[in-house]
Amino acid sequence: MIGALFSLAKPALHALDAETAHQLTIRGLSLMPVMPAPADDPRLSIEVFGRNFPNPVGLAAGFDKQCEVPDQLLGLGFGFVELGGVVPKPQAGNPRPRVFRLTQDEAVINRFGLNSDGLDAACRRLAQRRGRPGIVGVNIGANKDSADRIADYVLCIQRLCGLADFLTINVSSPNTPGLRDLQGEAFLDDLLARSIEARNKSEQGRHKTIVLLKIAPDISLDTLDAIVATALKRSIDGLTVSNTTVARPESLKERALASETGGLSGKPLFIPSTKLLAEAFLRVEHKIPLIGVGGVDSAETALAKIRAGASLVQFYSAMVYKGPGLVSDIKNGLVQTLAAEKTSLTQALGRDASAIAKGEF
Repeated sequence: MIGALFSLAKPALHALDAETAHQLTIRGLSLMPVMPAPADDPRLSIEVFGRNFPNPVGLAAGFDKQCEVPDQLLGLGFGFVELGGVVPKPQAGNPRPRVFRLTQDEAVINRFGLNSDGLDAACRRLAQRRGRPGIVGVNIGANKDSADRIADYVLCIQRLCGLADFLTINVSSPNTPGLRDLQGEAFLDDLLARSIEARNKSEQGRHKTIVLLKIAPDISLDTLDAIVATALKRSIDGLTVSNTTVARPESLKERALASETGGLSGKPLFIPSTKLLAEAFLRVEHKIPLIGVGGVDSAETALAKIRAGASLVQFYSAMVYKGPGLVSDIKNGLVQTLAAEKTSLTQALGRDASAIAKGEF
């Protein structure tokens, strides 16, 4: 049903500029009643981070930036949703236009710049859903004009602990000047140390809030080595691989739009992000779980992420082109493949990581 509705609405939405269409989508979701998520095939259930996920298919950060419709999104069948990015003080982000559809490439370029209603608004909205079912996380960042960006992350963690199941430290957005510098070894060590300390002090007997680190796809293997070592040293619960890319593959068809500044997501990100995911899996050696994001648009690409080492997968850009029915399509495809191969998600995890790290897809 929802897939059919999207097919009808897609021409009208795509006739609008991308940001206006997205705002209308969020508004439409906000007017929908909160429906329970459809029951999932038991073969899709997986335990990660000490949580029982009904399925491994999640919504990536960036769709519900202002934490407005998490329960409506869970009702679409996602196993978990990630909201945000949220920063402490409200900020407008970069001037419009700041998001572009590369339709021929099934890709998106955005340079939102962490536009956010701020931490107070996010906390208020999340507090209103306290006690409701579903796994919800929040992506957190730093204000553009902050004098102490690490303190911004610490404040977000202090305020959001207990309101979300997991928090993702975003140091990999290309749209906030200097933010990716926090992936440097010295900065990252201090950031993660202070973030975990803030989480531990804020728990107060509550169910542990998971703290994840999201990294960029545009890093060297030496940098990945340092990030993994620091994450393990500071007891980060997991890594999300990866954010958008500043690279512009030669394969892009929409050459004029490709020149726009910002992070590229969608289909062209699949190969580089999945290769980096496999490299990360080989380095963490099962010590922490990974979430794979970048170019997921089918059951086949979702399973490739799992075989590269992702315990969970996320997508967002593909929904621009394929609509919310993609959630059930991916889940159904996963079940069919697992049944045909007589395997499980756990058995598939990381099975092809060595080959994928070498570029063998």
